[in-house]
Amino acid sequence: MSRTAAAAATMTLALLGLTGAVQAQTPPSAAQAAAPARQPADAATRASYDRADALSRSVFWAQEQQINPLDPAAGVKLSQALREMGQFDQAAETAQGVLTVQPANVEAMLEIGRAHIARGQAFYGIAALEQAKAAAPRDWRPLSLLGVAYQQVRRSDDAKAAWNEALRLSPDNPDILTNAAIARMGEGDAPSAEILLRRAAAQPTATLKVRQNLALSLGLQGKTAEAEAILRRDLPPEVADANLRWLAERTAAASAAAPVAATETAGPARTWSSVQGS
Repeated sequence: MSRTAAAAATMTLALLGLTGAVQAQTPPSAAQAAAPARQPADAATRASYDRADALSRSVFWAQEQQINPLDPAAGVKLSQALREMGQFDQAAETAQGVLTVQPANVEAMLEIGRAHIARGQAFYGIAALEQAKAAAPRDWRPLSLLGVAYQQVRRSDDAKAAWNEALRLSPDNPDILTNAAIARMGEGDAPSAEILLRRAAAQPTATLKVRQNLALSLGLQGKTAEAEAILRRDLPPEVADANLRWLAERTAAASAAAPVAATETAGPARTWSSVQGS
């Protein structure tokens, strides 16, 4: 090859190399650019999911948390939905994660307590609930939940003190009264539970759960007619029939083994909840 041809070849290769370098540095086209990051849902959309079922809420709030892992509201709402779906361990972990981001988040503390109570391990939720009580001393909810937690770990005196303090902050609150009444039934004291539940049921904010527990307390005392009247007002006939059968079986069993029934810990309330239909 002549010197002229070699020089031309060298020039061509250099130009090709330069062109490749320029092409490599060319930014991608608009079509190739990454899609814009997703934005959190607006307030109206978020509020609309408060009325959705637990599964739909869990999917939505999980997506919101993926968009912004530091969003405490998304974490608390996801924890609540998971708890309602029976995924108690995951619910507790999710709420605990919120406290990592926002250590003073009272709602996350309450969800930790609720999740551990729901999974039957209230001991592990007491610290978070006591922290919530200290952080929000005028809020009745930590005290009401602490009562449930204390009762579950057999600290009955502490439970009663917590509920009394909660009622001082929120007199005749049906949720507090119902929690205290369920504990009384678990101790075999249906008459005392009835008194509390009648107070709760008389409140304008009383829920179906309150009335169903009142029916339970009445049925356990053999006041079947009044219990049946409450059940048939609130429930479809087949569900009311199932509850009445359960009450009849429970009353018969209690009559045959009263000492055993008196030592049970919240057994009636838990079994009852499986047939309430609420």
